[in-house]
Amino acid sequence: MEYLQYPIGKYIEQPFSEKQLKEWLLDIQTLPMHVEHAIQNLDEAELDATYRPGGWTLKQVVHHIADSHMNAYIRFKLGLSEDNPTIKPYDENAWAQMVDTQNLPINISITLLFSLHMRLHEILKNMKVEEWNRTIFHPQHQKQMTLWYLLGMYAWHGRHHVAHLMIGR
Repeated sequence: MEYLQYPIGKYIEQPFSEKQLKEWLLDIQTLPMHVEHAIQNLDEAELDATYRPGGWTLKQVVHHIADSHMNAYIRFKLGLSEDNPTIKPYDENAWAQMVDTQNLPINISITLLFSLHMRLHEILKNMKVEEWNRTIFHPQHQKQMTLWYLLGMYAWHGRHHVAHLMIGR
């Protein structure tokens, strides 16, 4: 069951390196393509199936990735424009049950991901080394996080959910 919940393992923070930066930027840049590939040729019944007992449907996972990464985009912009801003957490399970997630086809969120990740990647690839040390404060976790930590977390997050989509195929 642990494998179904965390098919690529849990996120592990990594020290800054140019090599790691390139890998994570590539993860951010290519995520929409990987999501699209993972759900290619699935019918509605398959999209409404869960990837594990008690897990979200594949449709909910796709919409969740878009929801989460919209928050990521805002968090990076806040972190780059304000001094240690407090970010707004959200209830991802409640968002996964909302009417847009239930009613709209996944291509809406996939299209959003392509545009969103183009903008996010443009910001991230142009950050200066010292900007990766800028911070945000996450009140739900009572933790200050660097933008470097966030980059790794969201690169992991995308791969994590693509793995869920692949399991559910």
